[in-house]
Amino acid sequence: MKGEEPSPVRSFEPHHDPSRDSATPAMLAVAEADGAVRCIACAHRCLIRPGRAGICRVRENRGGKLVTLVFGRVVAANADPIEKKPLFHVYPGSVAYSIATRGCNFHCQHCQNWEIAQGERDGLAVRSFAMTPAHVVATALAAGSRSIAYTYTEPTIFIEFVLATARLAREAGLANVLVTNGYQTPEALDLLGPLVAAANVDLKSFDDRFYRRTCGARLAPVLAALVGMRERGIWVEVTTLLIPGLNDDPDDLTALARWIAAELGPETPWHVSRFFPAYRLTDLDPTPVSTIERAVEIGRGAGLGHVYSGNLVDGDEDTRCAGCGERLIRRRGFTARPEATLVGGRCARCGHALAGVGLADFGTPASEPADAGNPT
Repeated sequence: MKGEEPSPVRSFEPHHDPSRDSATPAMLAVAEADGAVRCIACAHRCLIRPGRAGICRVRENRGGKLVTLVFGRVVAANADPIEKKPLFHVYPGSVAYSIATRGCNFHCQHCQNWEIAQGERDGLAVRSFAMTPAHVVATALAAGSRSIAYTYTEPTIFIEFVLATARLAREAGLANVLVTNGYQTPEALDLLGPLVAAANVDLKSFDDRFYRRTCGARLAPVLAALVGMRERGIWVEVTTLLIPGLNDDPDDLTALARWIAAELGPETPWHVSRFFPAYRLTDLDPTPVSTIERAVEIGRGAGLGHVYSGNLVDGDEDTRCAGCGERLIRRRGFTARPEATLVGGRCARCGHALAGVGLADFGTPASEPADAGNPT
């Protein structure tokens, strides 16, 4: 499974500035009776009556048209290592220019970015600043970025801004990546598919009750979106934040890992991440390290070739060959360094190709001998 790679990065001059295109694309809004509009960007499929907003609180029905309230209103913008997303098999060692607007279509009790994702729902004023799609792309290029990441909050709730920016990013040779809860509809994925190279999807649990009680959502649409991304050629990595007593049951984790291997492929990276108290779950303890280590073993036992432990000081985040186990990429913090055994995107020991996006140019060129690579 491999997402489409963008053309080489080049200087950028937009053919037009789509910053005024703040209406939701027609494909994602369906007119209903009495002036109501059904939003079909996410799996909630909110029926929004005139003058009202949907669950995410960022799309409003104005005169029978669905209008986004956050187009070009950015609440966070940073040049991040791509490994921070985390995306370990997408242009390793590169910079991802990362942006977000306010709001979310989930209301997770453990939200890590609750000030910008849940703040308005909680009555907080969330500060924003203006950025047009062209400005985002130009700033990303100036920062030496290889990609633009739509992250921090849920990108589906600002999909209008994502689509406008992603089109211009593609023209400039930048990859587009999502960090998402995976609650897109097939209609939304049809729009995103041609523009998005990769996504890290937060598969929070394999228990629908957890989704309903803790996140205000359902499991089935997330699973469907994950399969839908794979079918559309988007490279997928999965993250599961393990919360003590809520979603760390070994049987559930085994079922989750087996599902990833069967439905997304055994070389799909699974990032098992440690929970720290946040938002409405400050009464819980951090996840025991032993729980993370057990989940990693569960993933490997289910046949997954790339299982990573996150939010640990000494976590296992090196990438090894799915064919023979040889270490190909060494990671410390958010840095990634290729081993001499990674040659032209393949393992020099057994020849197995490392799955992902933009890996052929990371490591020893295929024309050079393996012992000419970077020192360990």
